Amino acid sequence: MKKALFVFVFLVAAVGAISAQTMFNQSPTLTSLEVKDAVAIATWEEGSHDFGVIPQGTPVSHTFHFTNTGNKALKIEAVKPSCGCTVANYSREEIQPGETGYVEVTYNAHSTGIFTKTASVTYNTEEGAKILKIKGEVE
Repeated sequence: MKKALFVFVFLVAAVGAISAQTMFNQSPTLTSLEVKDAVAIATWEEGSHDFGVIPQGTPVSHTFHFTNTGNKALKIEAVKPSCGCTVANYSREEIQPGETGYVEVTYNAHSTGIFTKTASVTYNTEEGAKILKIKGEVE
């Protein structure tokens, strides 16, 4: 009986010590719930650009800017223009919360007429992708 009582008291003391240690050793790191809730959010200044009338044979470029308004680093995975006459350059490094990034879209104004082109941006946000649009008329 004394052994059983001793084991019971020992277990209660051990559980109490572990609980106290856990309570007083809280670290300032993110909890698993906070890590799960961390998201990257791209807030774009604009989603489309109109070049107006441009001369034939002269490439034109526009830079789209965004800010990471989330609480997790934002990483652009790919930017895919809608055709071979359009190319894109973009921020390759991670964009930390509060920082800005860019996607530059260049159109080769080879053919005359009205044009509308897109560039699909894939990144690690909840929305997953953004379609940027350029348009204009080549004379």
